[in-house]
Amino acid sequence: MELLEHLSLGFSVAFTPENLLYALLGCILGTLVGVLPGLGPVPTIAMLLPITYVLPPVAGLIMLAGIYYGTQYGGSTTAILVNLPGETSAVVTVLDGHQMARNGRAGAALSLAAVGSFFAGSVTTMLIAAFAPPLAEVAFKFGPAEYFSLMTLGLIGAVVLASGSLPKAICMILLGLLLGMVGTDVNSGVARYDFGIPELQDGIDFAIVAMGVFGFAEILSNLEQKENRVELQDKIGSLYPNRQEIREAAPAIVRGTALGSMLGILPGGGSVLSAFASYTLEKKLSKEPERFGKGHPAGLAGPESANNSGAQASFIPLLTLGIPGNAVMALMVGAMTIHNIQPGPQVMTSHPDLFWGLIASMWIGNLMLVVLNLPLIGLWVKLLRVPYRILFPAILVFCTIGVYSLNYNTFDIYTTAVFGVVGYFWAKLKCEGAPLLLGLVLGPMMEENFRRALLLSRGDFFTFVERPLSASLLAAAAILVVLVALPSIRKKRQETFVEED
Repeated sequence: MELLEHLSLGFSVAFTPENLLYALLGCILGTLVGVLPGLGPVPTIAMLLPITYVLPPVAGLIMLAGIYYGTQYGGSTTAILVNLPGETSAVVTVLDGHQMARNGRAGAALSLAAVGSFFAGSVTTMLIAAFAPPLAEVAFKFGPAEYFSLMTLGLIGAVVLASGSLPKAICMILLGLLLGMVGTDVNSGVARYDFGIPELQDGIDFAIVAMGVFGFAEILSNLEQKENRVELQDKIGSLYPNRQEIREAAPAIVRGTALGSMLGILPGGGSVLSAFASYTLEKKLSKEPERFGKGHPAGLAGPESANNSGAQASFIPLLTLGIPGNAVMALMVGAMTIHNIQPGPQVMTSHPDLFWGLIASMWIGNLMLVVLNLPLIGLWVKLLRVPYRILFPAILVFCTIGVYSLNYNTFDIYTTAVFGVVGYFWAKLKCEGAPLLLGLVLGPMMEENFRRALLLSRGDFFTFVERPLSASLLAAAAILVVLVALPSIRKKRQETFVEED
């Protein structure tokens, strides 16, 4: 009964004209970003962070959330029609989705992707609404030691589940932690690591780093590549799947939703890992595995459901514990701190309109995406014909204006440009920016809780292992380190992400 009251509050907030408008804007932008190869939710949200300064907190977060799960829809359109994943998690969609299009079933493939994503999004939204309050109650029992241990587990989990080299991911996280130390010490009030530059005494702005490493660097990487224009599918065909396609896709949608909900909660999980895991599961369960890669509906519907479910499930640790599980959630933390909102369990009691309004907007956003995507396929296909040499510089100008609007200081533009160039070379070296962002976000919070725990225990380091919950979290982190060091696990991890590279 209490859940219904909370959802009633959420829908009353989400159904205001202003919030509906920003939900629609987020969904359209997310789809657009998903359709365009080379962009993704992280650089786009990083670019739009400055806009949230002038928006009400609820409207800003609803728009950013819409962009995130909107990209999951948009990425499937180009994957199916032109064999080009617009978003990382759509890499798996290419395998069977495009083959269905080549077999004359493009319309059916698009419908299965849309329906699977909507079902997964709706179910996961209800799971968030149901499990968030009890998880938040548990979080209220956390002290500084528990929070430090939880953040340690989150960072280690992000390293373990990050695609690419483990040593590189560790280095990026450590670099993020170091960048988080720049500025004024919260306890002593002494400036540190500012190199005598007054603009650095308040620390390095999160939005500047995110926009440089993801936005500017991503655009630079795309501009240097030769445009690969693929022939578009002119004939979409019927949008209605036949009975056999529905029969084969339905169980995959349910399994993908369940799998994505579980993996999305893990640090570093989210949509990409969920999509790859779902495809592997469907292929192993199938009686005709040889059909996968040749247009099997389950090979499309399962991963599409999983990536949308995983994307939305990643909101659970953010909203209940205040811990970002991936780069997008780290950006959401940045958006909340812009409005002086401390992410975590207290959001539910101190800002119930924001908490439940955001959850209700997810269901509304998923419905909007189904209604929008299928009729607008023709528009997205035309958009793919815009030359990147025109599109990306226009985005770059927009980003520069956004950076300047943060503090009306040209130093911010130079700093963003530096991080853009550095991020470009990191991409060349196959160093992921996501662990850096997580380290930058969690670093100051880890330091604060670490020092607070030591103050309360009068300098006794054993406080982290004497408290049962803290000790359990540290033990889980240690187990993760041991597991990922095992040769069999390391090999399996490389096989999981090989297609993404």
